[in-house]
Amino acid sequence: MSLKPIFTNVIAALALAGFSQGKTIDCPLDALTEIPTNWKMTQDEFEKKFTKDNALHYRWLTKDRTRAKIARRFYSNVEIDLSLFDGEVQVEEAIVDFAGGTLNLITFSIYNRGDGRNITEEDFTACFTASGKAMSKSLAVKPNRKDANLTSGLLTAGFSWFSPENGIALLEHNDKALSGGDREFLRLRIARPNAEGSLATSMTHSRGGAAVKMGDLQDNVVKDDNGDVYLSNMPMVDQGDKGYCVVASTQRVFEYYGIGADMHQIAQVTDANPDSGTSSHLMANALDRIDYRFKTRLEIIGMGHDGALNEPIKKRDTYYVGKPVDERKFLKEVRSYINSGLPLLWSLNLGLYPEEPKLSEQVSGGHMRLIIGYNDKTQEIIFSDSWGFGHEMKRISMSNAYKASTGVFVLKPTTN
Repeated sequence: MSLKPIFTNVIAALALAGFSQGKTIDCPLDALTEIPTNWKMTQDEFEKKFTKDNALHYRWLTKDRTRAKIARRFYSNVEIDLSLFDGEVQVEEAIVDFAGGTLNLITFSIYNRGDGRNITEEDFTACFTASGKAMSKSLAVKPNRKDANLTSGLLTAGFSWFSPENGIALLEHNDKALSGGDREFLRLRIARPNAEGSLATSMTHSRGGAAVKMGDLQDNVVKDDNGDVYLSNMPMVDQGDKGYCVVASTQRVFEYYGIGADMHQIAQVTDANPDSGTSSHLMANALDRIDYRFKTRLEIIGMGHDGALNEPIKKRDTYYVGKPVDERKFLKEVRSYINSGLPLLWSLNLGLYPEEPKLSEQVSGGHMRLIIGYNDKTQEIIFSDSWGFGHEMKRISMSNAYKASTGVFVLKPTTN
């Protein structure tokens, strides 16, 4: 059920001193959208701006402070009221990226089904309209309409803006959300001119699918003198308290490829339940629904059956048990994909075997994480959990990784 270690949620679990239960504190996000002066904001200035009365309104997702998350529910007794454009638009969360010491890109989740906020069609449309008007004013350019085209991998609709002087913006929602369909998500993403990273590249990518070239992924493979072979530049997200390990892990892989979908959008495609997540038995089917829509190809190394990994045989959308995948083949596939610059989606049962750093004793159950490397000298698998800060690069013995596995998958980009 995709659990998250209790120790990583200490900040969220703590009551904020001096505030009674149910208190709301205001946190306007307009400083992040004051284009173009916002692009000069440093990490230190960001921390100062979003700290009030000794309460942090943010959480760093990476040790190097290149990515932070601002969300409504960091504390048990306080809700942080996030808003944009002088309070006209409410926001669920913001992911803030820095590059070269200054602000690089921000993703605002204005609405997403997973956070459980009720929103009417009228309010959804009002947020969309207000955000669009604000971007046209800030960037001083007219928007370009962006229509969904499912056969081409373009799954969102909305508008885009491009200004060589001021930056780029994308305002996106799920297809038909403004025309009587289900309201799944509404997202605003803005980036500085010449923004860095694959996520920024995806904003100017006119087609569906990956914005980076398959042949360039090998450039991310790092080989250290200590024997570590691992993928650099792997984006980090925090799935929060939702059972979103599959879609959060997939978001990280997609961003690595330059596919701009976030976990809320991917959850819509997989019908992921934010309360219970996706069981290990359904992970393959969830990934199967993801791959063709985002112009990727699912390759399954092994799926669990009676406590062992087996090659799957797919017939008429149903998976059957094939040949066993022994530990030697498991490790051969891991090495091959990592050496090619491709991360592996790894489902397993937590808490059965030791890993470094240690998991909380209370953590167990089915989960999905990313295999991002290996070390033949130490006989270790290098992996990463989608739990934010401190979970970027972790280790487990190769043998234990194999024994804990319930599935090993790869989503390969198909457009390059």
